[in-house]
Amino acid sequence: MLTLLLYVLIVGLVAAMLFLIASAVFGRSEELGALPEGTTATVLPADGVTGADVRALRFQQVVRGYKAGEVDWALGRLADRIDELEFELAQARHWQAQVAAGQERG
Repeated sequence: MLTLLLYVLIVGLVAAMLFLIASAVFGRSEELGALPEGTTATVLPADGVTGADVRALRFQQVVRGYKAGEVDWALGRLADRIDELEFELAQARHWQAQVAAGQERG
């Protein structure tokens, strides 16, 4: 009888340990509430995002998250593209200002 009680106690302890480990690794499957529109869990301006803002992004590391190298690569590509577009926009605005100034003189 004592042996049976000991087996039940050991099986219960092993099951509890497995449950705690699984809960720590996989979470409790709770859904987070929606974030307000235009916000993010990371620090990123709502308007005027620059390549430097994207490069500065850091995400919380979790066991079942994305590969950090792939996220860094994608963010690097996005940051470079934002910088290119910002440069092209600045050139277009400069050219537009020169055309407007030339029309005022002429």
